Amino acid sequence: MAGAGGGGCPAGGGDFQWCFSQVKGAIDEDVAEADIISTVEFNYSGDLLATGDKGGRVVIFQREQEVPILKPMDLMVEASPRRIFANAHTYHINSISVNSDHETYLSADDLRINLWHLEITDRSFNIVDIKPANMEELTEVITAAGFHPHQCNVFVYSSSKGTIRLCDMRSSALCDRHSKFFEEPEDPSSRSFFSEIISSISDVNFSHSGRYMMTRDYLSVKVWDLNMENRPVETYQVHEYLRSKLCSLYENDCIFDKFECCWNGSDSAIMTGSYNNFFRMFDRNTRRDITLEASRENSKPRAVLKPRKVCTGGKRKKDEISVDSLDFNKKILHTAWHPVENVIAVAATNNLYIFQDKIN
Repeated sequence: MAGAGGGGCPAGGGDFQWCFSQVKGAIDEDVAEADIISTVEFNYSGDLLATGDKGGRVVIFQREQEVPILKPMDLMVEASPRRIFANAHTYHINSISVNSDHETYLSADDLRINLWHLEITDRSFNIVDIKPANMEELTEVITAAGFHPHQCNVFVYSSSKGTIRLCDMRSSALCDRHSKFFEEPEDPSSRSFFSEIISSISDVNFSHSGRYMMTRDYLSVKVWDLNMENRPVETYQVHEYLRSKLCSLYENDCIFDKFECCWNGSDSAIMTGSYNNFFRMFDRNTRRDITLEASRENSKPRAVLKPRKVCTGGKRKKDEISVDSLDFNKKILHTAWHPVENVIAVAATNNLYIFQDKIN
């Protein structure tokens, strides 16, 4: 990874600009399913960046103090798991979250959340179970879960119905009763066939301060104050121009894509992905937003990224792209923001792009 400038500048604020830093991945048009990146995350210090793919591989990049130089070396492949935690889930795991006590972590699938001790691999404790006695009565599934950054007894999980439940493990060993329930009432006038699908929450993350949490549904990002359950305090439209395209997005299954979202280190800005390899940034202080593109065509060293705009109809301006020409096969589902500095990583299919703020 390349070095970065000072931290704390919000996205799009003042003269703040993003520059291309690096791209890692193959250029091949035909991408194997196993090569698609499925997660991206910095470690707590930001010196390491890890990616995982659908082939089960984990690649860790270590930060160097200089803009790195490519050195040819022999290929080394080594897989040596330290511990294997098994036989606790029937369905695909959608979330893993390490607790602030550094001793336990949770794992969640569609119907259950389990609590593990890092030193005990052969058993876990079931702390949430929403599986009905009759599976025909199933009305919602768990979509994401995570621990509070400072309170080791508190965690949240989101559902396919667009709700978030905050649970306190001090109240009961089985958290079948939530402490807080976050839900925004639906506007009956805007209800449609797709309402429940697009309200499903694909990601939930606490802010670094622990005061807020952020959720991502299909069309928007919402910021919630933990002290206010009836509505979010902030709502940001990610790609509202797709609302008229929901029928075709349903037919090609894109409407079920699971976009993630992340905070910057100071909680002043948030980032999430979109289609056409676009990703969006929102400044919480100024309420300004910006759309950028991860593209090899624009990946010249130190090149400044130009804001992109989508035209929804009428006469298209020179720098705009028509909503009808968006490529829905190119999508950024996974993003990560350095915990201290303005360095970001976005995964576009099998490519990992790294950007940093402009250094004068």
